Amino acid sequence: MHKNTVEAKLRDISCLYEITKQLASSQDLRFCLYSAMKILSEMKEMENATVTIINPVTGNLEIEVAYGISEEERKRGKYQIGEGITGRVVASGQAIIVPHIATEPLFLNRTQSRSKDDVKNRSFICVPIQIKNQVIGALSVDRLYAEGLGEQADIDLQFLTILSGLIAETTQRIQIANQEKEELHQENQKLRRELSQKNRIEEIIGNSSRMQEVFEMVHRVADSNATVLLRGESGTGKTLVAKALHHNSNRADKPFVVVNCSTLPETLMESELFGHERGAFTGAHERKIGRFEQAEGGTLFLDEIGEISAAVQLKLLHVVQERNFQRLGSTKIIHCNVRLVAATNRDLESAVKNGDFREDLYYRLNVFPVYIPPLCERRTDILLLAEHFLEKYARENGKVITRISTSAIDMLMQYHWPGNVRELQNSIERAVLICDGDALKGYHLPPSLQIGDNGRDGGQFSLQSVVENYEKELIIDGLKRNNGNQTKTAKYLGTSLRIINYKIHQYAIEPKKYKLQTA
Repeated sequence: MHKNTVEAKLRDISCLYEITKQLASSQDLRFCLYSAMKILSEMKEMENATVTIINPVTGNLEIEVAYGISEEERKRGKYQIGEGITGRVVASGQAIIVPHIATEPLFLNRTQSRSKDDVKNRSFICVPIQIKNQVIGALSVDRLYAEGLGEQADIDLQFLTILSGLIAETTQRIQIANQEKEELHQENQKLRRELSQKNRIEEIIGNSSRMQEVFEMVHRVADSNATVLLRGESGTGKTLVAKALHHNSNRADKPFVVVNCSTLPETLMESELFGHERGAFTGAHERKIGRFEQAEGGTLFLDEIGEISAAVQLKLLHVVQERNFQRLGSTKIIHCNVRLVAATNRDLESAVKNGDFREDLYYRLNVFPVYIPPLCERRTDILLLAEHFLEKYARENGKVITRISTSAIDMLMQYHWPGNVRELQNSIERAVLICDGDALKGYHLPPSLQIGDNGRDGGQFSLQSVVENYEKELIIDGLKRNNGNQTKTAKYLGTSLRIINYKIHQYAIEPKKYKLQTA
């Protein structure tokens, strides 16, 4: 074999090796193909190396990648199947060699990347890219042959045919991988939706991402015996979460016992938790069963755990560690099987640091902490909760209130809710009691909600602010009932059009927003 031919074949093998490495290196099809075209141009002196792919939407051929032409020129490279050399290659599935681009009428130069001087003595080779006998595109290059086509053109054609096969395999691999990735993504989204529904806890209202995290934590720990510490501000619903932990556990058919540690004096706390024997102390006329015994096999919820005294902390630590206790006035050891859930709104870490709370008890309780977010961090749940409480208290009070007005919704959403869900519940209950119509209006809500941000700084509400909110509410309601018509609204409210127009301007109300809306 001729020495030059051997060297040429070695160069071809080396080029194919480098291209194969690039095609296998990434899941980004365009990046792979561009890298391959760059190597082809640099190692084989094949210029304007281009991959053209059928667009599955339009059915036309479009240049996917090309090395040596600008992005603007690439975008111009669009052909119908059968149009030009590239179109014919795709239509027929047969490679084409154009000996001289300048004299070939079928060569369209659609990209306009070649000048008249560039096309002199320049040849063009185009081969189909096929996946399972289906042509999906074409690979093409420009080539300069010093002495005409000759044997080298056949060698180049064979080389490009091999390369087109590698490109077809890479394209198929990446397409399958991307399809699987998309299917996996869709399945993941479906499972997340199903998990979201599964994690929902009927007793707790909330669809926000923060509450979904709480629901997931509840389901994760429900069936274990681990002690749970519920953290969060007062009024966030820690008691509801404790109940959910119990009712979703394998202890659901056993007792759920609640002890509010902040309401019991220190002298009674020990007796309340552990019970006492008759005559254990003055006034102990009979035996008392403590809360730990009452909760046997079930769950004991210790609310406001941060309020218990040092003496009770020590005895509680013993129960948590040893799972046994003694009634006051008795030497009998009672073993207990109780799931312990504690809750606090205090900063226990600071209490430990200050010596107000035992460090060893803190670590025993803090096995599985769950943080309940304040209402201001789950604003997407505000309207959901408000509608739930509206339905509940309307039913309890025998009223038919079907909706919450726009201005009332605005007030609910803008307020900062320092009292959390409990404050929202009380606000809606009060509003239902004073509401006489079928809609809950802004002026039915407590004055603290009608003063906007002033409440954040502890400012006092004014008569003027309450009156303005009341007027605005009436005007908006009138516009809704009268399809945004200001004249009819003025008549409906028993005032003049001039005053209505003045108030609309004063309160920046847009009547057009209320056209086609009904009460």
